[in-house]
Amino acid sequence: EQSPQKIDINRAQPWLLEALPGIGEALAQRIVDYRSENGPFKTIEDLLKVSGIGQGTLDKIKDYITVSD
Repeated sequence: EQSPQKIDINRAQPWLLEALPGIGEALAQRIVDYRSENGPFKTIEDLLKVSGIGQGTLDKIKDYITVSD
């Protein structure tokens, strides 16, 4: 059985990030803006540095995301 494709938060466009549970248009744009200003995320926990993302949101999406180098 094949596991679902994970979304790479270092490469995904905002429209793709919006497919994640609890991530709307504004939050998706903030993730992309944070990445542009601070460089790539090193771990998925780095998403907690993005304004509006808390532990609850991270818990909802962590099984669907990955980070690349």
